[in-house]
Amino acid sequence: MLALIALCTAVTVANIYLAAPLLGLIADSFGTAASGVGWIAAVGQLGYAAGLLLFAPLGDTAHRRKAVAALALGVGGTMAAASAAPGAALLGVGVFAASAASVVPQLLVPLVAGRAPAGRRGRHIGVLMAGLFTGVVAARVLGGAAAQAYGWRVVFLATGLLTAAVGVLTAAALPAEPGRAGHAATANPLHGVLRTGRALAGSAELRRACLRQGGLFGAWSALWTSLVLLLTGEPYHLTTGAAGLFGLFGLAASVVAPLSGSLVDRLGARRVVRGTYALAVLWLPLWWLGGHQLWALCAAAVLVHAGLVAGQVANQSRALAATATPAAANTGYVVAAFAGGAAASALSGVAFGHWGWTGVCAVAACALVLGGLPGARSRG
Repeated sequence: MLALIALCTAVTVANIYLAAPLLGLIADSFGTAASGVGWIAAVGQLGYAAGLLLFAPLGDTAHRRKAVAALALGVGGTMAAASAAPGAALLGVGVFAASAASVVPQLLVPLVAGRAPAGRRGRHIGVLMAGLFTGVVAARVLGGAAAQAYGWRVVFLATGLLTAAVGVLTAAALPAEPGRAGHAATANPLHGVLRTGRALAGSAELRRACLRQGGLFGAWSALWTSLVLLLTGEPYHLTTGAAGLFGLFGLAASVVAPLSGSLVDRLGARRVVRGTYALAVLWLPLWWLGGHQLWALCAAAVLVHAGLVAGQVANQSRALAATATPAAANTGYVVAAFAGGAAASALSGVAFGHWGWTGVCAVAACALVLGGLPGARSRG
């Protein structure tokens, strides 16, 4: 069951990041500059945050089988519509809707965390995070290569259909939850929003986890969203397919995720989070140097993925244990992370247009400062 849920996580999360490596091809098809459609990548993250706020809290009350199947089918339909979009505006609407429905993994994470033994919760979450980052890599590498050969519209359609199929299969295999069948009255998105707000207001530990991961994810999003613009322009001049292969460095995250879970179980989440911010002191200068040196860009890509996934496992473990409503807590946590990522992605496109790669690195640095400094001395 854990392996199937990890597979579902990988396939579903790929939809959120699919547009980023295809920006060049999308821009060509619409007759505009790549920097002019960079906002579509940020729209995907905003859509995911909106979907989390509306749907993910239902993991505490709603019937997961029905919710997972309905959302997976929704992704398939909206991705098919996005693949036929005649312009950037309608494509953005489709990406937003598909990303909002791609919250399936966040309905399943509380299920896994709740059924895992307390001493192995970090390792179980680590397996799911390995699936998540494998999906991110697949979106960039396979999506970029396939789009180079068949066009971005075919890739959007195929990914949506695959998500629908795997999501329905996962829903059918989930354990029965007969006690939730009578909760139709509480399976209301507005009730979920209220539960999330109460969880955030009542737990300082949850708010700290949100802040820390928002900073890490914001820095990663700023750099990774604009990376395709750097690689396909000066000084590298790579094709979209070749630039997509750079996503293979993201496999470092898939390897580190289970190890991070074990470290969280042994050392505690706070120590692991502090370690990830210390690691940022090393990889951020390498990203800046990577504007002209390919070896530095490669090294930075490995380190940033290792730091991001370690922080993700640690902060999510903190969030899930912070309240008596883990789905609501998980929703607040992931919404905060993706809000930080979406804001940094949007700013990075503007920064790249005005100041080049140095501006993108400055946005990443600001995200880390905002995520790491406030509340750093709080005891918890």
